[in-house]
Amino acid sequence: MNVLLINPPNCGRSIPEEKYGITSLKQIFRGEPLALEELAGNLTDHTVRIVDLKANPDELESAISEFKPDIVGITGVTCEANTVVKLAVHIKAQSTAIIVVGGIHASIDPEFFNKTVIDYIIVGIGKKKFAELIRAIERGATPMGSIRGVLSPQAGKKLLGHIQPDTIADLEESAPPAYGKVRQYRSHYILEKLRLNMGFVASAFGCPYKCSFCCIYGQAGGKYLTKSVDAVVRDIQLLHDIPVIRLVDANTFDDIDRAYTLCRTLMQKGIKKQYLADIRSDTVVRHPEMLKEWKKTGLRAVIIGFEEVDNVRLRAMNKANQVTVNTEAISILNELGITIVGDFVISPDYDEDDFERLEGYLETTDIDLPMITVLTPLPGTPLYAQLKHRITNTNLDYYTLTNAVIDTKLKEERFYTLYARLIERSHIEARI
Repeated sequence: MNVLLINPPNCGRSIPEEKYGITSLKQIFRGEPLALEELAGNLTDHTVRIVDLKANPDELESAISEFKPDIVGITGVTCEANTVVKLAVHIKAQSTAIIVVGGIHASIDPEFFNKTVIDYIIVGIGKKKFAELIRAIERGATPMGSIRGVLSPQAGKKLLGHIQPDTIADLEESAPPAYGKVRQYRSHYILEKLRLNMGFVASAFGCPYKCSFCCIYGQAGGKYLTKSVDAVVRDIQLLHDIPVIRLVDANTFDDIDRAYTLCRTLMQKGIKKQYLADIRSDTVVRHPEMLKEWKKTGLRAVIIGFEEVDNVRLRAMNKANQVTVNTEAISILNELGITIVGDFVISPDYDEDDFERLEGYLETTDIDLPMITVLTPLPGTPLYAQLKHRITNTNLDYYTLTNAVIDTKLKEERFYTLYARLIERSHIEARI
């Protein structure tokens, strides 16, 4: 069968740009569509094409008319959900293809896609389920709810199907990602500050932690499922001409023994790469020796979700961490010479003092690249249930993590002005 996999275009909207002419906060997503490459790698019995509309927004029409897909799979995060539906409507009007929707928003809020224009919704890790669905369709079957994690829309009625937590089997790790399917887009996948090509490798899926604002917990039903070290090394080697590898797990170093094993295997095989990976600050504090080893292997930078500079707000996020631990981790990483990309979340409830407190923290700590987002109640998260009554903007196009979708404590224009100033000042000397 002809299977077309689509990465939506950049489509998130910006309140500060539209209302106040502040353009510095608009979110642009970059990086290869690894989820689609993973799907394609498990469809070797079919003809598969990936179209990355972020890299080439004008490619959809030719793909439909020339490729003539039997099945179209579309992925998307929350701020792309409306666009996913629009793409489905457009494709249905142009072809007879079966439309399948997956990705993180489909996993945490599948009801959003309960529309007749969509034929199937895949919840959770889709690599195995999507292949099973295609096999059933190829046999002429209509799998209405018979495949675990594959839901059938019934507009006006409850989604048909059942969901169970994913398992290691859902990773289908014996089938590597089909990196070659996006070869024509490679020049777009860069580490922007250094103009270096960057490739994505997943060594795990899901997350065991329950931060109230985060949607990753729902990706694998609260589980943290890891690929074998051999599979991770294989995937890195497949990107043989890419100098920088972004390990895209929620916490690459959650299993310390496995982290050591992966590190030593990369060294033994003589693989010369630079790595960017996510880590918790408490892991840094407990295991600096592990990071020393990874530094020798090529670990260039870590991404840490510090989130806040106030312990009360950290507890409210269910972050299970403390500011003192974050600060100690920063000191350890500075000493090791590992670059820090620090994620912080500002609340719409921030006042002038809160902005000043965060700005002061960033000025007095050596974080190489602060990344600052706005606390956003994404549908399907505990935060959404907590703040649903306060939401004033329900248009998911604005759920980019750079817009306040509940009323701000400060006047809105002042809130975005201070946010933009914080970004500008924290990035003046940013280095990575």
